[in-house]
Amino acid sequence: MKISIGSDHAGFEHKELIKRYLINAGHEVVDRGTDSKESCDYSKFALLVSEDVARGKADRGVLICNTGIGMSIAANKVRRSYAALIRTKEDAFAARHHNNSNIACFGAARNTTDEIIAFMEIWLKEGFDGGRHARRVNLIKDYENKHIIGGGDE
Repeated sequence: MKISIGSDHAGFEHKELIKRYLINAGHEVVDRGTDSKESCDYSKFALLVSEDVARGKADRGVLICNTGIGMSIAANKVRRSYAALIRTKEDAFAARHHNNSNIACFGAARNTTDEIIAFMEIWLKEGFDGGRHARRVNLIKDYENKHIIGGGDE
């Protein structure tokens, strides 16, 4: 699987360890930054990873900031980007089975690297249930297809 990954300064150390784990597990990884613990804006990296996923340049995306909240908000601004904040194994399972998320967001201050890797393993291997969940996800997709937001068209 091709995975685009990004973090801000708070998630940098986690990102580097997670990236190494993903490569060792046989995934192709596109690192969109950041490249240090120097303070930076999380939204820049969330948008880069989300664009990779939305445009089909990556199968999935992984984002890490201090809490995961900012990354989730920014990532979900990109059409066809469905980011889920994951803090537990149950979140990881539901994010795929019920929500068909294609981007996982994690909080460096909320979970250890080992916990994040365990959650990510679930999220990467699980599939989408479809059924009633597809109906709900399709409502979101239908909305975004009818309401192009941005570019001064609001």
